[in-house]
Amino acid sequence: MPGAAQAGDPVDPVSSSATGAPATVGPADPIRDLAPLVVSGVQPGPALWKVSRGGHVMWVLGLVAPLPREMEWRSTEVEQVIAQADAVLQAPVWAVNSDVGVFKGLSLLPAALRARRNPDRAELADVLPATLHARWEVQKDRYLGWEPGIERWRPMFAAEKLERKAMERLGLDGEVVAPVIAAAAKRSGVEQVRVVLETKVEAPRELLKRFNGADLDDVACLERTVDRLENELPMLVARANAWAVGDLAELRRLPQGNPLSSCLTTVLQSELGRSLGYADMEARMRDTWLQAAQKALAEHAVSLAMLPMRQVLGGDGYLAALERRGFTVLAPDASDEVGLSEDTSPRDEAGTGSQVSRDSSPE
Repeated sequence: MPGAAQAGDPVDPVSSSATGAPATVGPADPIRDLAPLVVSGVQPGPALWKVSRGGHVMWVLGLVAPLPREMEWRSTEVEQVIAQADAVLQAPVWAVNSDVGVFKGLSLLPAALRARRNPDRAELADVLPATLHARWEVQKDRYLGWEPGIERWRPMFAAEKLERKAMERLGLDGEVVAPVIAAAAKRSGVEQVRVVLETKVEAPRELLKRFNGADLDDVACLERTVDRLENELPMLVARANAWAVGDLAELRRLPQGNPLSSCLTTVLQSELGRSLGYADMEARMRDTWLQAAQKALAEHAVSLAMLPMRQVLGGDGYLAALERRGFTVLAPDASDEVGLSEDTSPRDEAGTGSQVSRDSSPE
């Protein structure tokens, strides 16, 4: 693709001279830390999955995070679906509701209550193994710079900020999908359905005390974050690029786990999380989304849903669960295999999209 990086292409650390010969790197040359190249410009994104039964169709957009900041999503296909749809299901989220507000995830509640700091005024050097602290400092210097206050933060909050700043530095903090969907839904007057599993915390300050005294595996959380920054950045960039250019084969090949959720998982799987009933949160979220999707499919001839790509592609994902419940699920590249006509997908051969009929029926 002219002018755009291909998914997974690394930056070549050896430049070429005008004659085409490799440039010589002398011993005095500084070491350069070159990140994989992130795509930019107008990109199509992935095509849509189709879920259908009884003459009703739900088109599904798979999402990955993070995504390139400098890409512009050519969203014609999705906008045409929204123009014909009666409902748009937002990606499922979990929220914690308390008398201090609503937070997306239990890990943000202590942060809002100013519980970021380690107990007993300890610093990261006191709570991390020496080798891990040395690795942390390398990544901190690279992505955070001079920020001495963070040394007093609990490892899970330090890890979250480090990863967020790293994604910003790499250009992988793009708000690509949500603004486009919201604008298209508003133009078409289509209801956006929030799929939220909300947990009520009756006594947040008591919970804060318990959190401060809880035995959380903070160290492992930070170590996983450092591991990702040391070893998984090429994969994250490749996956973001694959989503941008709509490379379904590459998306299937790459890991689809959510790399940004490990610290939240640390809280959920802790003794504190289990005592508060959070250990089964993933199963409850799954049930919440499946109920919302089946309701939309029953009530609306055409709808659109957004899902994490791991729930779209996985054999144990949400779309696989719908298929087991009797719905027909078709991937964007399934038409040739099963002999479907071209108009079963809203994207035509030119990638500009074709009209989506409200009376679309399963093939």
